[in-house]
Amino acid sequence: MLLAAALALAACSNVSSTGGADQPAGPAPSNGAPGVTAKQIRFAAFGTRSNNPLGTCVLDCFVQGVNAYFAYRNSQGGIFGRTLTVSQVEDDALLKDQQAALRVTTTNSTFGAFSAAQLADGWSTITKAGMPLYVWPINPASMNGNDAVYGSAAPVCLGCTRRPYVLAAREAGGTRIATLGYGATDNSKLCASSAAASVRLYGAESGQQVVYTNDSLAFGLPNGIGPEVSAMKKAGTNMIVGCLDLNGMKALAQELQRQGMGSVPMLHLNTYDQDFVSRAGSLFDGDYVAVNFRPFEASAGSSQLGVYKDWMGRARAPLTELSMNGWISADLAYQGIKAAGASFTRASVIAATNKLTAFTGGGLVAPIDWSRQHEEPTQQDPATHGYANDCVSLVKVVKGRFEPVGPAAKPFFCWPGSTTAWSEPRSMDFS
Repeated sequence: MLLAAALALAACSNVSSTGGADQPAGPAPSNGAPGVTAKQIRFAAFGTRSNNPLGTCVLDCFVQGVNAYFAYRNSQGGIFGRTLTVSQVEDDALLKDQQAALRVTTTNSTFGAFSAAQLADGWSTITKAGMPLYVWPINPASMNGNDAVYGSAAPVCLGCTRRPYVLAAREAGGTRIATLGYGATDNSKLCASSAAASVRLYGAESGQQVVYTNDSLAFGLPNGIGPEVSAMKKAGTNMIVGCLDLNGMKALAQELQRQGMGSVPMLHLNTYDQDFVSRAGSLFDGDYVAVNFRPFEASAGSSQLGVYKDWMGRARAPLTELSMNGWISADLAYQGIKAAGASFTRASVIAATNKLTAFTGGGLVAPIDWSRQHEEPTQQDPATHGYANDCVSLVKVVKGRFEPVGPAAKPFFCWPGSTTAWSEPRSMDFS
């Protein structure tokens, strides 16, 4: 599931949207690290292409973002006299992630790896081989405690309360909230229970209440969702938090319309897909979507959003959630190598990356302190391993198109990360 992350303080290594060069130059020193030649730094990528139950572009779109970022940096001369490249791509066919990872480590011809896996069984295989790993961070449990795994978001507490649920409901005018999740996946189940707990915790301030919750739906909704919609209708639901995949949210929206509840807005955690939403016509109009990076619809400011769009355009690749996650991951790989210095090794890059205390991917995500954010925060202690700023960006579906909620130049709503107490969020831009 999409993890709500956001944007905050820009790292000193950020570049502007005009693409100003900041790469280390000069001749390539000798380097015996695997995957490093006199002219190249080679990476592997593995993840889910075939047998994807969602039917969406995962591995290939993630790699598109990595490749676009590498092309951008290579146009500036690469790093330490070498170009960056993805030289090995492995499909894990959904259930064979560990085998895909073993093909990467057995070949041992790449410096590090990128992963867009729906089931992250192979991540520990990569890190046990001493390789840095940059991932699509939908599996925080597989990231937790592993100081060589990085993503566009740090590990989060999926079961903890989150203020963004309450904010989205308030934006939609919802006061009687329902939450839905699949029982077969911890991410979805915990999301639904977290949303319900959040509404209950902040109900006194928000004027909201939970009137229905179900975190045990069958994946894919094989029996439909008619009885659940009937129950929500009977309960007077006027806002739904759906911790479902985009196909599940579409089935839910269609059933809402069939039962005369089409005007009830929903918060989506997994439907930031313009093509999918456009093809649905007006089905999702009035709904809200949480985004874990600076939305495409926001103004670029001095962030890398403009650079990303430029280089994705040069590659004739679509702007997608997965490609943005790949781009951000590639930036972290670059920044780690840069921080390690010209004689970098796998171990020195991991050590240097873990000293980055305000990584933002060029102003695209909330600042991550990799010196302390390899551990999941807890409800009782959100500060030690959590974000300094607890932020979310929201977009609203209007006539089949996404529009940013709040000022386009400040598209992130943020609360202090040191507490879970309710306060009014601030609209912020940290690019």
